[in-house]
Amino acid sequence: MNPNLKFQMKNKLYILHTDPGHGWLAVKKREIEALGITGISRYSYVKGNTVYLEEDNDAAKFFNAYEGMFGKRPNYRVSYLERTPIRYYDQFVNESPSVQS
Repeated sequence: MNPNLKFQMKNKLYILHTDPGHGWLAVKKREIEALGITGISRYSYVKGNTVYLEEDNDAAKFFNAYEGMFGKRPNYRVSYLERTPIRYYDQFVNESPSVQS
């Protein structure tokens, strides 16, 4: 992994966006790739270079991969919005479509 990216990820504050029904962790595509995460579900969304990982399974994959790399959970905070636009973003298409759910 690029040392600069590794430093940025280790010190980053991630945002868990929530609404009344669900939540998504905002993560850059390059961070997902750097951690080797595949098999992202159709419940995760993308806008630009940011992937919004659904909180139950996909964000858990990120947390586990991050902890495996850095030996700790990532820092994050929750941001609540009554009507988040995330549900209207494009679905994230992972490089392993055969393992998507």
